Amino acid sequence: MDKLAQIAERFEYLEAQLNAGAAPADIARISREYTELKPVVEEIRSYRRALDDLAEAEAMLADPEMKALAEEELPRLKARIPEMEQALRLALLPKDAADARPAIIEIRPGTGGEEAALFAADLARMYQRHAERMGWRWEVLEEQASDLGGLKELVALVSGEGVYSRLKYESGVHRVQRVPETEAQGRIHTSAATVAVLPEAEEVDIEIPASDIRIDTMRSSGAGGQHVNTTDSAVRITHLPTGIVVTSSEKSQHRNREIAMQVLRSRLYEAERDRLHSERAADRKSQVGSGDRSERIRTYNYPQGRMTDHRINLTLYALPQIMAGDLGEIIDALVAHDQAERLAEMEA
Repeated sequence: MDKLAQIAERFEYLEAQLNAGAAPADIARISREYTELKPVVEEIRSYRRALDDLAEAEAMLADPEMKALAEEELPRLKARIPEMEQALRLALLPKDAADARPAIIEIRPGTGGEEAALFAADLARMYQRHAERMGWRWEVLEEQASDLGGLKELVALVSGEGVYSRLKYESGVHRVQRVPETEAQGRIHTSAATVAVLPEAEEVDIEIPASDIRIDTMRSSGAGGQHVNTTDSAVRITHLPTGIVVTSSEKSQHRNREIAMQVLRSRLYEAERDRLHSERAADRKSQVGSGDRSERIRTYNYPQGRMTDHRINLTLYALPQIMAGDLGEIIDALVAHDQAERLAEMEA
């Protein structure tokens, strides 16, 4: 209760600062903290009202005229308290600072040759359709197609409300079991694609000295006609300390440099987040939300029309809907599992 009182006092202080007209340099910081605390304070106020109502109903038991009404109300009020306490615990969980950010999603084929490239393209369409359902903006930063219409690589920026908080659970190895279009015998093949979801980094998050990078320009490859044949527009940036290489091959060399630096900053930012996460939770067993890209997280079985998420042992027989971008049920389940894991850690 002391902690709840401190949070409520802090919220009232921030509210007074905003109403009094905080210094322009402080407004953004105060507004951000105020917005983060507001839903928590609303839960606190509801919880306190419920406790007051419970105390009032218990006091009414001593009044013969009100006793019957109190006995009728008490079970309902007592049942509400544990629910509200659980909602409060969830509201008090530490927030991931990156949750509100846009996300960069990278999709690449894994084992399985051309079929893996076709599956990577299916995953890209699935996420694009999900973004459209959510009202998010989908912008392709880099795309390399395979000969049969699959993907060798796709890097896209997804912008909108709460994008990273929802998509961060998608990082990992996605496996498909189906009869490939290239299979004449009708045999089921297993192939895979990797997905990496990175919170978009801002320039203030990651400062990259010019001495740490090497920038190479090269001729664009792939379909594109005369312009591609005559302009050395593609840009490759190598981050020398880590060996991370980022390429971008839009038509504008200036835009390519911007895109490549944007992706490089996000990769370095996520690498630092991974390092801190590992230090804080070295003994944590759950991989949900950790962004471990080497872990097989999900299987899409076409003959059976099912999708299984191996991290939470959830199987849904709704593969056509899922591939059409209906990811709400699986993401909700992953969010709930992650919250339960973190609550258990907090209360241990």
